[in-house]
Amino acid sequence: MKVYSTDKLRNIALVGHQSAGKTSLVEAMLFNTGAITRLGRIEEKNTVSDYEEDEKQRGLSLNTSLLPCEFNGYKINVLDTPGYTDFQGEVKNAIRVADAAVVVIDAVAGVEVGAEIAVGFARDYDLPVLAVINKMDRENASFASAIQSLRTAFPDYKFIPIVVPIGQEHSFKGVVDVLAQRAYLGAGKEVGDVPADMADEVEAARIVLVEAAAETDDALMEKYFEAGDLSLDEVRQGILKAVSDPALRTVPVFAASGTHNIAVIPLLEAFTNYVAPPDQRSFEVKRGDEIAVMDAPQSDDGPLAAYVFKSTTDKFVGTLNYFRIFSGHMSPDTRYYNKTRDVEERIGSLLTMRGKEQITVEALHVGDIGAAAKLTRTTTGDTLTTKEAALEVVPPQFPAPLYMVALHPKTQADSAKMGAVITSICDTDPTLRWRQEPATKQSILEGMGEMHINIAISRADQLGVGLEASVPKVPYLETITKSATAVYRHKKQTGGAGQFAEVHLRVDPLERGTGFEFASEIVGGSISQPFVASTEKGIRQTLEAGPVAGYPVVDVKAVVYDGKEHPVDSKDIAFQIAGRGAFRDAVQGANPTLLEPIMNVRITVPEDKMGDIMGDMNTRRGRVQGMESAAGKSTVNAQVPLAEMQRYGNDLRSMTAGRGIYEMEFDHYEPVPPHLQQAIIEAAKKEQEQEE
Repeated sequence: MKVYSTDKLRNIALVGHQSAGKTSLVEAMLFNTGAITRLGRIEEKNTVSDYEEDEKQRGLSLNTSLLPCEFNGYKINVLDTPGYTDFQGEVKNAIRVADAAVVVIDAVAGVEVGAEIAVGFARDYDLPVLAVINKMDRENASFASAIQSLRTAFPDYKFIPIVVPIGQEHSFKGVVDVLAQRAYLGAGKEVGDVPADMADEVEAARIVLVEAAAETDDALMEKYFEAGDLSLDEVRQGILKAVSDPALRTVPVFAASGTHNIAVIPLLEAFTNYVAPPDQRSFEVKRGDEIAVMDAPQSDDGPLAAYVFKSTTDKFVGTLNYFRIFSGHMSPDTRYYNKTRDVEERIGSLLTMRGKEQITVEALHVGDIGAAAKLTRTTTGDTLTTKEAALEVVPPQFPAPLYMVALHPKTQADSAKMGAVITSICDTDPTLRWRQEPATKQSILEGMGEMHINIAISRADQLGVGLEASVPKVPYLETITKSATAVYRHKKQTGGAGQFAEVHLRVDPLERGTGFEFASEIVGGSISQPFVASTEKGIRQTLEAGPVAGYPVVDVKAVVYDGKEHPVDSKDIAFQIAGRGAFRDAVQGANPTLLEPIMNVRITVPEDKMGDIMGDMNTRRGRVQGMESAAGKSTVNAQVPLAEMQRYGNDLRSMTAGRGIYEMEFDHYEPVPPHLQQAIIEAAKKEQEQEE
């Protein structure tokens, strides 16, 4: 592949709901630009984009694929993103490095939740949006209905058709370019006149298009008023400005059928006409602790800033890092500085990827997207730069995980390798996290949904670590609700030296979130200071597994106020044992209770599903904090116990036919209702007995 200058580069992210046809559309683009010689099909598991085994088996895109198309002297870097909502981290990173988000809409289904999420991400970055009404050849397909669904879902955007479909459903055979007044049949190579029966429709659409272009510039507006029309180049110039200006929120709309390769070439032409070159985009960088905006235009001579938006690890291929050059340029056989990790990396060959195919390139200019193999420390979210520039591209903020599982290695060998492998998988995906939960002593893997977690476990298996998953235990805590005292004497007489310690202890409740405090009120030396320290050490050992159900103890103050020691038999271990016993007995007398984690939950659903969601929240002990409605959507803010939200994603998808989304994050702990505590305590004790 030849090296392209910045003005001949275009970076687009294909986004939208699952099954909207993104992968088939980019397959047709590759075919029409000569990158492949036959159209692959998802059903035949032979598309360039979906090359991983998990993707072939499920018939779904699970990763963002880079698919450069060479067209009319341009290189169009197409990022085919997953539509399944579990993989929104992939979508957000693709949008971060693209220069336009191309939202693919099913001509029958209209706007679905995947498209709504993607447009929200594009809005966050003031990224231009284009829309493609795909699958126009499907039964019940309707260009007008699909555009109306766009206008309903995104009332703050202005949707302007650039093409008008020639026929629809089974009669869909091409499009008319409203501006050029030409008909493009089939893929778009066959060009003809506008069908006579469409002349009025095309003229009406052209007037809307020209007016939208004129509104972007005073000079164009003046000419339009005087002459009543604008030239083709002037309209394109105006629409490009309207699309690029975040304040105008203008979205050109196209029609196509990726599966049957209809109207794909006009779409490629649109990317060169209505998407600005990548050096025209401003972006945020960090220099030390300060965040600054690097304004457009950027150049090859500027300081290097290459953001790594995707990393993959393969047992046989090794690591691959995909990056977009926001500023500067890159050459092969060069050392670069990873500012995020504070390490130097050597890049041997510069690559561009087409699916899994690696294509060597001689250089990459500002704005281009490339890849490098076998970097030792670099991973997703890092910035490659130079030590002199020391720039760091500000990465996206990713949503908090929604779905958790407890991981269990299948064998002892898997146990030894699990930590390193899961860490490497989480490093490549910023929406995956794993941690050790001290309250339950489990390894917890967190992600965006069941599919997301299953794919991560599958990847671990491919890397040689077998894992099983289960519903994680709720990380309850134990605390007390009143003050209490206890006296504990430890006395052990053996043939040799004995053991003796007596501790008088008081426990007091503390404010929520305080943790644990220890104090001594010993007067007169009834217990010497070293043995007071031994008593504290014994109590702290008890905090990890409380006396009620074995969960950690929090928000308690322990005060040693008296005791006894023996001049010969008292020793460190004796006071540790006495401290543990006194604390356990005092807590039991202080009306102990269980605390459960309470989550802040934000649920967004179609308005007609609001009643179902409210009823469901009541069954989950949820407390609704507020509600709001906009653009046919209702949002509920609630506080709900984690115990009731463990598998909420599956239930929400079922209740809303996949159109509901939610966010969840931890807020605070509060007491478990008394009528639920006993069952939790009994279950914990039963589990302890089984382990023993």
